[in-house]
Parts: sequence; C-alpha cells; structure tokens
Amino acid sequence: MPEEDFGYVRHIQEVANAVVVLPDYRLSTEAPYPAALDEAYLALKWLHDNATDLGVNTNQLFVAGESAGGGLTAALSLYARDKGAIKIAFQMPLYPMLDDRPTETSADNDAPVWNMEANRVAWQMYLGELSGTDDVPPYAAPARATTYDKMPPTYTFIGTIEPFYAETMAYIKHLQDAGVNAHVDVYEGAFRGFDLIAAKKPISKRATEGWQAAFKDASERYFTE
Repeated sequence: MPEEDFGYVRHIQEVANAVVVLPDYRLSTEAPYPAALDEAYLALKWLHDNATDLGVNTNQLFVAGESAGGGLTAALSLYARDKGAIKIAFQMPLYPMLDDRPTETSADNDAPVWNMEANRVAWQMYLGELSGTDDVPPYAAPARATTYDKMPPTYTFIGTIEPFYAETMAYIKHLQDAGVNAHVDVYEGAFRGFDLIAAKKPISKRATEGWQAAFKDASERYFTE
C-alpha cells in the first residue's frame, strides 16, 4: 500500500494478523512511469527476500492500494505475474485508476473530488512522453492488458459517479472471464474517495466493512503454491 494509507492499515489490522509494508515510491510529480512501478516491485521483492526475518509467509503476499495506488496495485500484479519470480496471492485495487483512454464514465465526468479534467492531468503527468500515444503499456495502464489469466484473486469497490467506474467494471469482468476469482462492490451515487472523505457516513462504513470482510476472507483462503 502507498505510505499515505495509514487508515487502511489500521482497518487491516482490525481483521487480520498481517505485516503491512508501505512502499515509499516516487509520485508522478517527481518521476513519470515506470518509476513508481519499478519501486513498488523493489518493495515487493524486499518483502519476499526478507520474509523470514519479518515473519511473513511468502505463499501469502497481498498487494493493495486506492485510486492511483489501486492502478499501481493492478499493474504490480500484472508485472509480477509476467516476471514469474514472486507470486501474489491476492490483490485489492480499490476504485483503481486503470485506463488512460476516455471511457463511458471518465469522458465528460464532472463528479466532485475527481473528474474528467483531474483524470486527464493525472494521466498526462504519470505517463510523461507516452501520454496520448499508442505506446502506453499495460504495466502503465492495466486496462490495456490483453491477457488476464493467472492473475491473483481480486476484490475492489467503486462508486457509480466517479470516472473509474466503467474501467473498474470492465477490469473485473475481464478477470472473471479469465477464470479469476474477482468481485466488485458497487456504491450508487458515490464519488472517488468517499470512504475516506465521509468516513462516518453509513455508505462509507458499509464500504469499509465490505473490504475488511473481503481481506479477512482472503487471509483465510488464498495462498500461492
């Protein structure tokens, strides 16, 4: 998980006995793709290589993040799958930023917090010279992936009015079609980050309890070979 997500860490520790590592990767304001992915993978490799000292089971490595961090989570899972050296047992990319191309819900989106313009600028900064070209790899924008088999079991949730809604639903369907155990909870009328911005609202509590339950279930069920 990105280092700013301390609230998520607390919620994880409420439901699972987990060692949580927060990678201090560079943001797009410092360095565009592939810096964040490279550094996230280095953090994953460090966790894997130091698992014994940390009390971590290498057959049960999970990755998670939200929004841009959710997109990085999906990218890291794809990258790790293709490299084959480290296996991820479960991924939780919450309301993930997956597709640099306009979608049904990102084009002309005027939702609060995150809208079409914010999305455009964020992708432009993240992709750098790749922005607007056909050379964007799936490790940068996971929605561009063409194969989804052998991806880890996946949980996410998404609000219906945020730009990432269509790409998240498509991503989960691609995973399911490839035989991956993937689930999305949908929250009607919710905007990006509603669970953090309005944490005390009933809808936010439901979302938090939903992903906590999914994480707890994953910690009891999912192991790599």
